[in-house]
Amino acid sequence: MKNSEIRALSLDELKGKLVTEQDSFNKLKFAHAITPIENPVKIREARKLIARLQTEIRAKELSK
Repeated sequence: MKNSEIRALSLDELKGKLVTEQDSFNKLKFAHAITPIENPVKIREARKLIARLQTEIRAKELSK
């Protein structure tokens, strides 16, 4: 997901997306702990996406 796509979302959509991404990140980490996943870079990408979502949520909350 690109930053321009993230900025286009509303605050409620961002919060919903954050919850789903955090859930999938936790599942990914758990799966990797049991048996190493094929592409561990996905973990890093998921973590960065969560950070981008949190940053945009914070920016929208401050601009209210």
